[in-house]
Amino acid sequence: MKTAIVIGAGIGGIAAALRLSKKGYQVTIFEANDYPGGKLSAFSLGNYRFDAGPSLFTMPQYVTELFELHDEVSTNFFTYQKKKIACQYFWEDQTHITAYADQKLFLEEIQNKLGVKSSILKKYLKRAQRKFDLTAPLFLEQSLHKLKSFLTTKTLKALLHLNLYEINQNLHSVNARQLKEPHLVQMYDRYATYNGSSPYQTPGIMTLVQHLEQEYGTFVPEGGMEQIALSLFELAKRKGVTFHLGEKVEEILLEEKKAVGVKTQSQFLNADIVLSNMDVFPTYKKLLKGVATPERILSQERSSSAVIFYWGIQKKFDQLDLHNIFFSEDYKAEFDAIFNQKTPSDDFTVYVNITSKDVPSDAPQGGENWFVMINTPADYGQDWGQIKRELREKTIDKLNRILKVDLRPLIQEEAVLTPPLIQQKTSSHLGALYGSSSNDKMAAFLRHPNFTPKIKNLYFCGGSVHPGGGIPLCLLSAKIATDLIPVATNDSI
Repeated sequence: MKTAIVIGAGIGGIAAALRLSKKGYQVTIFEANDYPGGKLSAFSLGNYRFDAGPSLFTMPQYVTELFELHDEVSTNFFTYQKKKIACQYFWEDQTHITAYADQKLFLEEIQNKLGVKSSILKKYLKRAQRKFDLTAPLFLEQSLHKLKSFLTTKTLKALLHLNLYEINQNLHSVNARQLKEPHLVQMYDRYATYNGSSPYQTPGIMTLVQHLEQEYGTFVPEGGMEQIALSLFELAKRKGVTFHLGEKVEEILLEEKKAVGVKTQSQFLNADIVLSNMDVFPTYKKLLKGVATPERILSQERSSSAVIFYWGIQKKFDQLDLHNIFFSEDYKAEFDAIFNQKTPSDDFTVYVNITSKDVPSDAPQGGENWFVMINTPADYGQDWGQIKRELREKTIDKLNRILKVDLRPLIQEEAVLTPPLIQQKTSSHLGALYGSSSNDKMAAFLRHPNFTPKIKNLYFCGGSVHPGGGIPLCLLSAKIATDLIPVATNDSI
């Protein structure tokens, strides 16, 4: 039987293992941590449960199709609910917007609160949908680095509409021109952070991201975000995938420019296919010994990272929902600080995620579990001890002002995650959450491909390679990578 080894049991690695198993491979996954899921993990502080990493769940079809691929009914093992409210937005001037999932209600909210006619926003969203419909077949569904990807009817159609994509303008300038109203512009500028980029640098094509949230909605998995990974982990085990948790891969073994297996802390194991779900930077630097690294790709600007406070709060806040954003007053200065000065801004945007709004057991009665995230630069040697202390005080002061509360005595439990800890726990280079940033109009083409022409039978998936970071893109990355791998027959490799 043909064999495959997957390095890393992140969401992309598990998805790749499931797809390889369906193709007839005997799959083994090695994971350095003693738990699966990578960033999609969870922990408890006292009576509060927290999702450690990604908190936004969109496009659940990419999860459920993995069950369907193996002829299982996904709802028997993984369930979720669509949110009626996508997000609550707050500003220092006391403006408050509820982003309803229902487009009619949302358009009414924007018109009533900001005075923006529904026709203006509908036109903007329609244009974003057009971008997505044209570009998804090329950018999200296949390798950008294979010539045949550009020779399809869909791709040629997409290339005929280059002006529509607004790649020569940044996202902020597109939003400012089309939407004008400052609060609404800032709302839609925020979507650049979904891939760790700046709206003042990432190209205007990125308006397609907000289309996805508006079109498909946001969801809550039963049992928390970790259930996305855990349900797929259990599925993979049922389908014969072998997991070695707590066993770190030290080297990818090569013979005559071909991957032939791996060396771990305790064993050598041969394989016909090796697929790395590890960040591509340490994959090259630590696992591919003696191999020339693609410096142009690996030296790209890192995406943003974050400082995250996990707070057990002894109070309920009725004005808050699952997703809540408290905006800075000078968005441009915030991103200039992150990407140019390599430091958090003095005034920054705060994201608060509260899963106990939908999963009451995540917090004790009368309390809430707050995942409080501030975007920061990646780790370039800053004094993170000092930074986290300053961010804590400024974050509390900001939330106190906007919510008109005194948070300090309400914080019953606390833990903190910083960029160095993110790198330590997930092997993400410099703690960057999404690999390289998309602060370049050619960023999609500059991401490392899902294969390397220099080493046969070696493939890559996950947030640091094509098509990018975030749960949906990681799952698509696994599909793109495994689509490049032939079915496991005796003469297929």
